[in-house]
Amino acid sequence: MTNHIAMNENLLGIIAGVLTSVSMIPQLVKVIREKNVEDISLLMLLVLISGLSLWVWYGFMKDELPIVLSNSFAVLVNISLLICYIIYNKK
Repeated sequence: MTNHIAMNENLLGIIAGVLTSVSMIPQLVKVIREKNVEDISLLMLLVLISGLSLWVWYGFMKDELPIVLSNSFAVLVNISLLICYIIYNKK
């Protein structure tokens, strides 16, 4: 029974990591297509990238590859969004 619970916890963690990691991809695609970042909050992006980076660090400290991989991917997606923000910001 314990192995079954551990497998369910791992599956839950993997699903959560995948969903979290891909959550900003639609926003990134929209920004790239429209070249418009008016509705993007720079502060939100900076806080999110910081938090995700801390999750990566935590994953390394705990030797948890799913945490490291999912959050590293999310950091890359959000850094891409930040780069678009810098390029397309008209202010």
